[in-house]
Formats: sequence, structure tokens, C-alpha cells
Amino acid sequence: MTDSSNTSPWSPRKSAELYGIDEWGGGYFGIDDDGDVVVKAPHNGHHTAVSIPQVIQGLQQRGLDMPVLLRVENLIDGRISALNDSFAEAIGACGYQGEYRGAFPIKVNQQSHVVAEIARFGERYNHGLEAGSKAELMIAMSSLSNRESLIICNGYKDAEFIDLGLQARRLGFKCFFVVETLAEVPIIIERSRELGVDPLIGVRLKLSTKVEGHWAEDSGDRSLFGLSTIQLVSVIDTLRDAGLLHCLQLLHFHLGSQIPNIRSIRAGVLEACRYYIDLVEEGAPLGYIDLGGGLAIDYDGTGSTVSGYSRNYGIKEYCVDVVEAIQESLDAHDIAHPTIVTESGRATVAHTAVLLFNVLDVSNFDPAPTPSELSEEWHEQVTNLWHIVNKITLEGLHESYNDVLYYRDQVREAFHRGDVSLRMRALAENLCLAGLQKIISLLPQMKRIPQELEVLPQQLADIYYGNFSVFQSLPDAWAISQVFPVMPIHRLDEEPTRQAIIADLTCDCDGKLSKFAGPEGESSTVSLHPLKEGEEYYLGVFLVGAYQETLGDLHNLFGDTNVASVRINADGTLDFVHELHGDSVADVLSYVEYDPQAMFKEFRKTAEQAVRDGRISVSERQQMLSAFTESLRGYTYFER
Repeated sequence: MTDSSNTSPWSPRKSAELYGIDEWGGGYFGIDDDGDVVVKAPHNGHHTAVSIPQVIQGLQQRGLDMPVLLRVENLIDGRISALNDSFAEAIGACGYQGEYRGAFPIKVNQQSHVVAEIARFGERYNHGLEAGSKAELMIAMSSLSNRESLIICNGYKDAEFIDLGLQARRLGFKCFFVVETLAEVPIIIERSRELGVDPLIGVRLKLSTKVEGHWAEDSGDRSLFGLSTIQLVSVIDTLRDAGLLHCLQLLHFHLGSQIPNIRSIRAGVLEACRYYIDLVEEGAPLGYIDLGGGLAIDYDGTGSTVSGYSRNYGIKEYCVDVVEAIQESLDAHDIAHPTIVTESGRATVAHTAVLLFNVLDVSNFDPAPTPSELSEEWHEQVTNLWHIVNKITLEGLHESYNDVLYYRDQVREAFHRGDVSLRMRALAENLCLAGLQKIISLLPQMKRIPQELEVLPQQLADIYYGNFSVFQSLPDAWAISQVFPVMPIHRLDEEPTRQAIIADLTCDCDGKLSKFAGPEGESSTVSLHPLKEGEEYYLGVFLVGAYQETLGDLHNLFGDTNVASVRINADGTLDFVHELHGDSVADVLSYVEYDPQAMFKEFRKTAEQAVRDGRISVSERQQMLSAFTESLRGYTYFER
């Protein structure tokens, strides 16, 4: 691999095409003429662009070092507007007689500043919240001020959970209990009678419609949550016997997260409407139909259903298909159009956060210069390897590949027997690298590349060491192989000439990024630039606003990163709305039940004993104690 950045023409436009930023960026990200990634914040029908390197400069001036989770508040507002305005347009165009209400699932991002911004900006749209636990319900009750906004209570609910929701009803909230299991129904009946409050009740269906993608198991007959038709009939009868059938006002279903195919969504809506019709005929005064989540975003920019990380529809098409399907189904039975509810979480917040980090080092598989002549001192197999490497041509390329590996392995076996020295083995390994890199350079000229050779560039890709933890900041990349867009956020007017994977700081074989989104689909490497001496190289992982912040763990005791929320003004200036310094070493130690003060006392005893034993001086003791104290206060990530 050679650095051709000085000889090959390149442009920011080519970088945009290479990384697919125009496709997965959703109109919120782009590349300017200087080669910097910009955030494009919506303002009254137009966008104001600010470069991310400019934001990084502002963060550093405020003492926030890499890695940093950057949130852009304008994008939260933009996503809420896009969802609500698209439904409003679809409702108007179709002549639909009902309304739309959104409910953000708090579990997707529970961070207080995110929920607060959703509640604040969403108030104009009556945008509500979905709660799956008592803690989340308390967040919803304390965050929402608009009584027209919905609170949707999903998940398993005990008596205390029900009581909280009934108190919300007393306060004027439209708080729905979505029945997940038969066991919840008697608790709702008993607590509502005890408190004298009529509950708002919904039922969650287990539809037979199956969907594609990572979360396909959330749909169909074997889905984990929801009521079967047998259980649904039992709920109706129980509520009727209790005199509470009039409280059953919402029908809920959830096909799965990140649904890639719009046809699956439409099929699910049509099936749910069949239940809606029959429940109305049973006497339930339904007025709401809740589709749950599933509105997908385009992680890889392909706009297809192939990978499961994308989707074959946009938000406007989604809204039109939902509205049309409900309207057509219910009009045939002369049933009033219900309020449409969706719990879109990923589509609301994924775009709004970017993980930024710097690259600390690079490990590559480039060979050192190889000898131009043979030496009589070489082992026979090293000589054979030298001959093979020097006669590699396009003809017989696959055979040369096999020979290079064969003679390399012969040298390794000889080294294990003690017949080859360390330096002789190192020479053979370098010759092997030279041969493999020569083969890679000839691959584009082959008419048909054998599978063995096709993966060779990935096997010899560089390893860029990033200042972050996959487990802490990108748990889905590790746990479910989720693909996120990863790219440099500057130098994009230069050609990125290196193919790389990205390793994190955790010294764990799973602590890496080796799947990358791109316009051609998933790739096992990403194109990056060679590092420049004395200059930081910054990368960004995009679309990480959904789920990643809360699901992270403390692998290797790397804590939360620094966090900054910014708001981009219409004139291009920045407001640093919120700054939160990441966990210190003392913080993460306390999370795993260590007492930092007790640890310091024990270390001080050890140092004092070393003074008594004559191993260190008193002044050295003080320096050690000061360094220990400073480290407890320090950032868990790499600091320059």
C-alpha cells in the first residue's frame, strides 16, 4: 500500500461518494469545500452548516478532550418536526379524519437533556413519551407539561406502576396502560377501584405478520410480547364483567425495531385494523391505534432491504402508507378514523449524536525494504521464498500466493525446531509481506478474483487505534454486529489511501470496529488517511443517538465519555448548551464497589512502609501520593 494522496486527484465530492454521507446523513451532514464534515441544522426551511472540527476546537477550549459524545439539539427538533409534519401532510392529502400523536420511547435514550428537549420542542405537536418502567413513567410525569401529549405505559406493570399511572390520570395526563399479559388486568381493575380513577387501557396484539431485519423475532406468532387472540378475548370479557370495557380505547402492536421493508409495515397495519374492527363491534370505544416503533433509518446508505441496516422507504412514504391502510380498512366498515400513534425512537434521535475520537497509533502490514540479492547464509526455505516473491506476475497469481504462504510456513516450522534464528524468521516474514502486498497490487487486473485472494486486502488492512471503548460507547456494534457510519471528519479534500479496521483501548479482541457502512453495502474495512506527524486525526461514528448511551458497560473500567450538547444558530454561531465531563477513575471504581478513599489510604500505607524500608525517600513518597490522587481524578481515556 502506498500513499498516493499527492499524485491522485481528489475532492470533497469524491469523499462524499466514498463514505455515502449524502445517503445516510439524512440531509443533516455533509462535507464542505475545505474537506471538513459539517452538521446542517434546519432553520425555517433552510439549513445552517457548521464544521465538526470547529466544534471540536470549541470543546477543547472548554476542557473537553477526546473522546466526546456530541449531541446537536437542532437535530432532535428537526426529527420531531419531520415526523409530525409528514403525518400531517399525509392526513391532509388523504382526507383522513383523525389525528397523529407521537410518543418517544424513553428507553431509546434516557439522558435527561435529550428527553427534556423532546418534551420542550414536542409540546407544539402534542408529542408524548413512552415508558416501560416505573422510573421512566416518573420521568414522563415530570417532563411533560402538555396534557394533550400521551404517556404510553408498556412493559410489565405491578401495583405501584399502576398507581403511578392512575395518579397521572388524576393530574390530567392521557396515560395509557398497554396490557401485555393477562396477569396485569386484575391489578389494573383492583387499583383503579381502590383509587377511584377510570384507567385508560390499551391492548398489545401479537400479530402473525413477520418482518425482516435484525429484530425479526419481535414479530410473528413467537414474538416475546403481546396477547394472542385467545388472550385478547379473555381481556375483553374480563373488562366487560368489571364494567370497564369503556376504558379500552387503544389498540397497540409492535412489529419490530428498524423494519427495512415498507410492505411489511403496511401488512402489519392491515392485520391490526382487522382486530380494530372486531374490537369496535365487541363494544370497545377504541379511538387510538398505536403502531409502536419500527420506523427505520438508513445506517449504510444503500436504501435497500438487503443488509437489515437500511430501508426501502422514506419517512413521507411511511406516513402515507400507514394513513392509507387504516383509512381504507375502516372506511369499508364505516368506523371513525382513530388517532394514529407511533413510538418512533431510533428515527427520532439516532441522527442527533456523533461519537468523536482521535487516533492514537497505527499498526500496518507494509514490508520493510527487501534484499535485492541472495545471501549464502540464508536458510534454504528463505531463499526459496525470495525467489517466489521476485517472480510474481499477473499470470499464475493464485499459484504464487500459495507458494508464498507455503515457504513462509516452512520457515516457521524450522524456527520452532530451532533450525532458523529469530532474525532469519523476521526476514522471511518480511519477504512474505512483500509478496502478499505485490499480489494485492495486481488483483485489480484479474478478470476473476478467487475468493482466497478477494479477502487478502482485508486480512492485511491497517489497524488504527482509537481513543474510545466499543463496549462503553457502541455496545450494539459488539453485541449484535450493528453497522454504523464511520469516517474521518476532516482532511476529506485528500484521498484516503489506507484500508483499515479500528481497534479501541480495551485490549480485548472484540474491542474493534470491523464492519463499516457504505453506499455499496457493508465492508470489512474503512478508507482512512495516513497519519501526519504532530497532527491529530479525528474520526466520527454517526447515528449513535439511539440506545448506545445507556446500554454501554464498564469494560476495562472505561467510563462515560465527555458529553457536549450544542445548538447551531441561524447565523452559524454555536451555543454550547450543556457540558458534562466524563467519568473519572474514582467514579468508575466506585461503580464496581471500590472505595477510592480507602484505596488511597492503603496505598499511603504501602508508600510509608517503603520509606521505612529505605526503598524510596520521603519526597518520592509525596510525589507518588500526588500522582495517585491525580490519577483518581483523571479521565479514564487516553490523555495526551
